[in-house]
Amino acid sequence: MGKRLAVIFPGIGYHCDKPILYYSRKLAKEQEYKEIISLEYSYTEKNIRGNEKRMKEVFDVLYQQAEKLLETIDFSKYENVLFISKSVGTVISSAYAQKHKIRCKQILYTLEQTYKFEHPDAIAFLGTSDLWSNTANVKMLSNEQNVPIYMYKKADHSLETGDIIKDIEILEDVMKRTKKYL
Repeated sequence: MGKRLAVIFPGIGYHCDKPILYYSRKLAKEQEYKEIISLEYSYTEKNIRGNEKRMKEVFDVLYQQAEKLLETIDFSKYENVLFISKSVGTVISSAYAQKHKIRCKQILYTLEQTYKFEHPDAIAFLGTSDLWSNTANVKMLSNEQNVPIYMYKKADHSLETGDIIKDIEILEDVMKRTKKYL
């Protein structure tokens, strides 16, 4: 097994220590991804959802931060590269992989705008009550790119329903599917 690198691209409010990214990172370690980079970027503006101009601005600002954080990484020295991303991080990781022609596996805890980019080797997850995405569009776009997508009834952007036991069951299913993909 060659050298493996995993890069975690969080969302704005969904940082790397929240459940989905925390457990995904642990799964990556378990699967011999010895080097793991958890990105941290910041954006303080509010009222972004539904405002295309603000969403583009957020993407541009955070993408530049990701570029800076990853500029010293020589991706060519890794046999396996994995991008794990959540929310706006899915758009950033997808844009980054495409721009830099990085062959990588991608785990997308996703946003609709993610599908502006190609995903040759990816898996996606989405809640049916996610206010950040048109779930029907995401499902269609995912199918068009042959990206398996798993959707969770009544789950929000964090893949949570408000019922703690149900949320833990969803998290377990997501992690089982993530592990199988890895």
